[in-house]
Amino acid sequence: MLEIRSGVELPAKRTPFILHTDDGQQLVAEFAQPLEGEPEATLICLHPLPTHGGFMDSHVMRKAANRLPFLANIAVLRFNTRGTESPQGKSTGAFDGGVGEAHDLAAAVDWAVAQGLKNIWLLGWSFGTELTLKYGWDKPVRGGILLAPPLHRTSAQELERWNHVPKRLVAIIPEHDDYLKPEEAAVAFSVVNRLEQVNVAEGKHLWVGEDQVRKVLNEIVRVVNPAAYPLPNEIEAPSGIPSVA
Repeated sequence: MLEIRSGVELPAKRTPFILHTDDGQQLVAEFAQPLEGEPEATLICLHPLPTHGGFMDSHVMRKAANRLPFLANIAVLRFNTRGTESPQGKSTGAFDGGVGEAHDLAAAVDWAVAQGLKNIWLLGWSFGTELTLKYGWDKPVRGGILLAPPLHRTSAQELERWNHVPKRLVAIIPEHDDYLKPEEAAVAFSVVNRLEQVNVAEGKHLWVGEDQVRKVLNEIVRVVNPAAYPLPNEIEAPSGIPSVA
């Protein structure tokens, strides 16, 4: 059997490419999809703050891409926002504090729609939740999943706009978050009529540790492809990956 641990990369079709924004930036991207058939859902990942080490390879999003195509038939699109560099490469442009990044989110959604992908969701983490909340409400997506939202850049007026669209908004809040703990999140998000808040015991903003990663990935799958929930902790080793005794 193969235990699903931090470094495990399960089989998927992984395609590196460049996203082009409507204001002329080129964003380093990767699309991971199941080896066969159409994915049941697609996640567009919006990474944490690049000025504090966030990028498309931030560990929760990397592990989503490593596991979910195989385990849950979910495709994962990751990219570096403008000016962001990761082991995958550096996107053109410069960090714009969440303003110019509106074009980056739009480029990713437009690409996913052009591919004919269905059941598209925005998955933001920290700074990425701000982009989701500010710019995702009117995009052709099913909704947004917010990992540890700090709500530093999103106004109450921007939150309220989600009340006027038929989209789901799910906030996954760590018990010990550095910026917005569960009780604070309940107050801050009270302006959103249909927000689903999921509190994660012992969680922290960076979701460190395999236990926390498993909880987060399971909540994501529960939302976007509930038929694949819960995720297994071990599987028969796929061809080319050694099993663990």
